[in-house]
Amino acid sequence: MTKVVYVEYDGSEHVIDVKPGYSVMEGAVKNNVPGIDGDCGGACACATCHVYVDEAWVQRAGVPTSMEEAMLEFAENVEPNSRLACQIKVTDTLDGLIVRLPESQH
Repeated sequence: MTKVVYVEYDGSEHVIDVKPGYSVMEGAVKNNVPGIDGDCGGACACATCHVYVDEAWVQRAGVPTSMEEAMLEFAENVEPNSRLACQIKVTDTLDGLIVRLPESQH
């Protein structure tokens, strides 16, 4: 299992063991982490799983595809380290990944 740290807007942390191959969004939804809705189920079609990847993890998390970048236009308060959690696949190299959640997904 790979540990992913989800940090809510208020600073509350959730350290979750996520199975490699799952997305960061699936790890959050399956473990009831508040702040990630994942309304489309991971199809990169809603932007309700917007997260900020911690600066130390940006390169390891990969770069967004053009489809993900287009979907991020629907998210609020997008930053250079913004990603859709449904598009970050969990691997062993992401053990300890930290993502921060925005104040709102809508």
